[in-house]
Amino acid sequence: MSDSGAKVPLQRIDAYRWRIPQSYQPEMRVPGIVYADDVLIEQIRQDNSLQQVANVATLPGIVGYSLAMPDIHWGYGFPVGGVAATHVDDGVISPGGIGFDINCGVRLLATDLRYQEVKGKADRLADELFQHLPSGVGGKGMRSLSEKELREVMVRGAAWAVEQGYGFPEDLEVTEEGGCLAGANPEAVSTTAIQRGVNQLGSLGAGNHFCEVQVVDYIYDEEAARALGLYYKDQVVTTIHCGSRGFGHQIAEDYIRVAETKQKDFGFRLVDRQLACLPLRSDLGKSYLGAMACGANFAWANRQLLMHGVRQAFSRVFGRQARPAEMPLVYDVCHNIAKIEEYRIDGELQRVCVHRKGATRAFPAGHPAVPEKYRAVGQPVLIPGDMGRYSFVLVGAPGSMEQSFGTTCHGAGRQRSRTAAKKAISSKDLMAQLEAKGIAVRVHSKGLLAEEAPLAYKDAEQVVRVVHNAGLARLVVRLRPIIVVKG
Repeated sequence: MSDSGAKVPLQRIDAYRWRIPQSYQPEMRVPGIVYADDVLIEQIRQDNSLQQVANVATLPGIVGYSLAMPDIHWGYGFPVGGVAATHVDDGVISPGGIGFDINCGVRLLATDLRYQEVKGKADRLADELFQHLPSGVGGKGMRSLSEKELREVMVRGAAWAVEQGYGFPEDLEVTEEGGCLAGANPEAVSTTAIQRGVNQLGSLGAGNHFCEVQVVDYIYDEEAARALGLYYKDQVVTTIHCGSRGFGHQIAEDYIRVAETKQKDFGFRLVDRQLACLPLRSDLGKSYLGAMACGANFAWANRQLLMHGVRQAFSRVFGRQARPAEMPLVYDVCHNIAKIEEYRIDGELQRVCVHRKGATRAFPAGHPAVPEKYRAVGQPVLIPGDMGRYSFVLVGAPGSMEQSFGTTCHGAGRQRSRTAAKKAISSKDLMAQLEAKGIAVRVHSKGLLAEEAPLAYKDAEQVVRVVHNAGLARLVVRLRPIIVVKG
């Protein structure tokens, strides 16, 4: 890994924020702000991500700050954990600033089961989940689509899946955007993307994507936890983490390639070609937004199908109904997306395009976009950690609107590359360690398991403490894994 992050100047603002001054490089249009404590900032300095924060600050039309959450690490163009808002009138959209897995996100289901009821059947449940949740590199999904059906998925998202019998209308009420991003334009999606998407709906994929059965390990805020349906310690829940598969990846690939060829035409001289961008008001910019919405809607439908598979697995093992009453969806939130939103910037309400690359929306209590049942406590924020330690549920806090364009972190964040992780531990040893902790593991490719070892990630508890203390989101519960299903 590069150590160029050590050369980027940082000015301490307070215990949890650091500024990259605009004077660092002449092309910067705004300063950078990094959220981290003393330990995390030293880890962050080890790679190129701080330089990427400065690079993002050079985007045409960027407003406020180029932001980095405490889970930041080196990514494509933008750092993973990066946030930037560009003005809708004279700003740009950067396909690399959303990333290749459009609407990668997290979905949390609650149950009325306790750990003791599941413990003796964990292996059977793990087998059921692994058998019925397709995973792996390039793997086929639960539902093959005709091109006509895929176009309906692009436009309607999770609602299409519900109408096909994969879930219930109540699920849509607690999905970000109701599981459908407006403005989808199937005509802006390439034939290649369509060919990659028709067979992948209802699949986890590989890499850091997973389905985990977890138990509530600690409750920080009882009132908020109750509002979210997380009632007691040892309550069993399930988390699904995945995105838009090869379909979204192809959309990103197509538009990044187009954007790279058009930079001179638009008069852009960017410090990093990976930041290649399109004016929001241009035909190409509008086409990308329409295609990105198609990718986002595919991802919501994808998680809807996978959740149906999870409910079915629990039904088979525990002899119960696969309905929201027994397994309600708590929330579904995405963390690779761009949205047009309004914020007060320099005392003036402005419409901006918020790029969230490995960053999660975190709207506070009272915000009209928060589902009515959660409006008194704030939007649920789902933060997966690593498969050997813990994950977290938070709710959005007022500071997110004041400081970070309604955004917080999205996970623990890598601190070792996949190659370095594989050198540090074998998949066999990792399996033994997880099983010694009472975690049942089912994995499509054991050879790739070490890439996702806990040692490859920052401590998620430290990461969420930063955003909690900085006022971006508020801690509600900690979750501990008991079953891990991966590609």
